Amino acid sequence: MELVKNIHSGLPLPESEFDVHRLSMIRGDYLYYHYGCDGKDDCGWGCGYRTMQTLSSWIILQQTNRNDHRVPTLREVQEALVEMEDKPPSFVNSKTWIGSFEIALCIDKFHDVPCKLVHVRKGGELLQKIDELHSHFDTLGSPVMMGGDSDSASKGILGVFTGSEHHYLLILDPHYSGKTLDKEYAQRKGWVAWKKLDLFDQNSFYNFCLPQWKGV
Repeated sequence: MELVKNIHSGLPLPESEFDVHRLSMIRGDYLYYHYGCDGKDDCGWGCGYRTMQTLSSWIILQQTNRNDHRVPTLREVQEALVEMEDKPPSFVNSKTWIGSFEIALCIDKFHDVPCKLVHVRKGGELLQKIDELHSHFDTLGSPVMMGGDSDSASKGILGVFTGSEHHYLLILDPHYSGKTLDKEYAQRKGWVAWKKLDLFDQNSFYNFCLPQWKGV
C-alpha cells in the first residue's frame, strides 16, 4: 500500500486567519502510517506502533545524509524492546500496546535521536503545556506522539493553534484501516483534524513523546 506524505497539507485552520494568535506546525515531510498499511492486521492494538512509524519516517526524511535508516516493522519494534530488556521475550509477536515511553526508547535505538517525555496529570491541565508544545514546534518542528490512560488511543500531533478564545492540537489518527486514501478523503473524514483542547478526556492523564531533532 502506498503511504501518503504530509496528509495534513491544505487542511484549513480551525478558526479564521484573523483570529490566529499563534500557530506552530510540523517542519519537514513525513508519511502517514496507520492500521494495516503494510499488510499486518494490527487493528485494536497497533496504534502506538503506527504513530512511532510516522515519527520514524519524519526523522528519516530529515536525515538526508543517512542512507542506512528505514522505518522499523512492528516485529522489529517488539524485538528491540525485548533486547533493551524493557519487555519479556513473550512480547514478540504479541498484541500488546506500546506508549510514549516505549516509543522514546525505540526512536533513540533505531535513529539515535533522544526524546523528551512530558506528563500531564489529567486532560483538564493540558492548557498548562500549550506554550511548551508551541515552543517545541517553533524550535524543532518534529511530530509528537500523545497517549493516555482512559483515553488510551495513540495519536500524533502535527501542530498547535491558539486563537482568540480556544486552543487546538492538530491530530493525526493512526486508527484508519482500509485501502489507500487521499488527503481530501482523510481530511473530510477526520483522520487528520484540529481538535479543541477541551474536547480531550478531562480526566485521563496524557504523556507526550517529543523527538529532539530539528526539522529542515
